Amino acid sequence: MKVINGLSMIPTDWPASAVTIGKFDGVHAGHRAVIGELEGLAARDALRTVVVTFDRNPLAVLSPERCPHSLVSTEQKLDLLAETGVDATLVLQFTPEFAALEPEDFVRNVLLDALNARHVLVGRDFRFGHHGAGDVAMLREFGIRFGFAVDLIDDEGLGESRRVSSTWIRDLLAGGDVRAAGRLLGHLPTMRGIVVHGAARGRELGFPTANLEPEAEGLTPADGVYAGWLTDAGIRYPAAISVGKNPTFEGISTTQVEAFVLDEDIDLYGHRVDVAFVEHIRGMVAYEGIDLLIAQIRDDVARVREILAGERGNGPVSVESSQQRPAR
Repeated sequence: MKVINGLSMIPTDWPASAVTIGKFDGVHAGHRAVIGELEGLAARDALRTVVVTFDRNPLAVLSPERCPHSLVSTEQKLDLLAETGVDATLVLQFTPEFAALEPEDFVRNVLLDALNARHVLVGRDFRFGHHGAGDVAMLREFGIRFGFAVDLIDDEGLGESRRVSSTWIRDLLAGGDVRAAGRLLGHLPTMRGIVVHGAARGRELGFPTANLEPEAEGLTPADGVYAGWLTDAGIRYPAAISVGKNPTFEGISTTQVEAFVLDEDIDLYGHRVDVAFVEHIRGMVAYEGIDLLIAQIRDDVARVREILAGERGNGPVSVESSQQRPAR
């Protein structure tokens, strides 16, 4: 997939295209349905497929107090879009100046002059231009005037009464239901960040963890313990993941995301890793004593093995083993 950062980076001879536009936060099942429809339109008329998205949620500019936390970073979003097979993604910087574009200027600058659009695929609630003045009816009028077709796609519900949306997925993650969130996403909820040094309490307990930096990308799920995967340099390892403030210990004021990699003695400090959540195991509990905590962690690890036994991995899995290797 070709990533184009801004209109000025589009080649002047860009071929005729089928285009869809949106935030694509999470690149969830609804977004993937849109892209699937886009690819069908493009194949019919031998067009290039292009996703137009933004470097931030438009609400971060238009109404910051209402702007939710993004499910994924721009980098994560581009990786997920690349998996769909779309030919190119145009990332537009959403600035106050861009937000002030009149609807016709948006159509001319983005769809016509830059992308040579022949098909534009949008949802029924699509809005564009200054103060959202443009709607689907106006876009169709521009299409008749300038020579491109406007196609609508129905909401994706995955058999549910409620349409798939980033808001719904955020609600699920806030409740710790990463399994349901993953079903709606079409991929595992994932955080990405640098592994940093922590208090080394996990190592002292015999369960050394990889601690993600506080600025890690992706939406943090509810406090608790999860089964999941840690991916480093393309290799995926089974992991027991802790999210929270470790209530058994004092002096921890910020939420921490820590992953204990099963059966592998690897040095991850300074590595940029992905931590993916498969299933919630339990909530955070303050234990009265280290021995009780260690016993609970052993139970957690056993549960992680059970959950991940049926999952496919592309790296060391070792789900059958119950013997932990010594920490460094």
